[in-house]
Amino acid sequence: MREILFLAHRIPWPADRGDKIRSHHILKHLCAMAPVHVGTFADDDRDMGFAPAMDGLVASRHVELRSKPQWQAGLEALVTGQPVSVRSFASRSMQQWVDDQLASGRISHIFCFSGQMAHYVPEDFDGRFVMDFVDVDSAKFESYADEGSAFMRWVNRREGRLLGAFEAEIAARADASLLVSDAEAALFERRTSARGVEALSNGIDTEFYDPAGHFKKLHPPFPDPLVLFTGQMDYRPNIEAVADFAETAMPLIRAHYPEATFAIVGRNPTQAVSDLSMLPGVQVTGAVDDVRTWLGAADVVVAPLRIARGIQNKVLEAMAMAKPVVASPAAAEGILAENGQHLFVERDVRAEAERVCALLADPTRALAVGKAARDHVCTHYGWQRQLAPLDRLMGFSTDDPQ
Repeated sequence: MREILFLAHRIPWPADRGDKIRSHHILKHLCAMAPVHVGTFADDDRDMGFAPAMDGLVASRHVELRSKPQWQAGLEALVTGQPVSVRSFASRSMQQWVDDQLASGRISHIFCFSGQMAHYVPEDFDGRFVMDFVDVDSAKFESYADEGSAFMRWVNRREGRLLGAFEAEIAARADASLLVSDAEAALFERRTSARGVEALSNGIDTEFYDPAGHFKKLHPPFPDPLVLFTGQMDYRPNIEAVADFAETAMPLIRAHYPEATFAIVGRNPTQAVSDLSMLPGVQVTGAVDDVRTWLGAADVVVAPLRIARGIQNKVLEAMAMAKPVVASPAAAEGILAENGQHLFVERDVRAEAERVCALLADPTRALAVGKAARDHVCTHYGWQRQLAPLDRLMGFSTDDPQ
């Protein structure tokens, strides 16, 4: 009998944000292979409330509310010499649960989702260990090292350096190291010299994200046109992206389309994001019941991120909803699609504004690109297709005894 230990830094239920979408579908795929025991954290009481939703799918679960303040994680990082992002997810009770699972003798495979959880995997584990880094997190912190105060520059340099060493050490122990795109996998290989590095792309639920599907329509409807951004709004790259677009692109767009609205849709907007609603034509919604309601109403969806790692689910979702997408090179990097045919990739915020205006002026082309986008993701980005390599990576095959 073979059983899987699945570790994730954030509860993979529901699939309502980028990292949880990926972990959710991977977990469901693994559960079709063998019994799975899940150890994970919840960000808040809302997420804790979804823990019972896994019952009946998983063999067992251990979900903890992550309550460690950032200052404590920072102090622990200084004392231990570890990255802050690792100490943020360090828990004695989680470690004890993992140790108990391994001591039972039934765990033959470990699938670890996100580097923050890799420290729970013992060095002497003799089963198969698959590590899903998703993105090269150390590179993200390095990209911040030249910004902000002297203290924050030091913090980000330290985090990038220590996290890079940690990623290399974990990859050296793992049987397979997964990244979300070919570009991330190539970058990870260059930085770690690790073997067994592969790209495992994100997918999209094209039955759920379907413009012909059953979902509530936006009432009352916005005055045309509606430009949309979706994402977790306490995430720094998203914050910077919407601020730049609201402050720079929207005045250019509204010069041609005075009634244009830029809707920023996503959970946990920071004060800086909420304050953008004071700008003409900008609305900040916070969390919404169903993002399809807003996607369905949008004329153009934008993804103007200047810093982005891996594949942007927000782009795939908009494409699946047959919407024309205007993206930055960083936001489009991991998506295999043709610029000008399936989406538009623009070099800077002014070019993004010009492209949005061009699409609003030519709704026939906007509609055609949206249709081509949906056809493309339906063909190439279904979850079943994207996760098919997991059977090989986990060492399972259809005729293996359970």
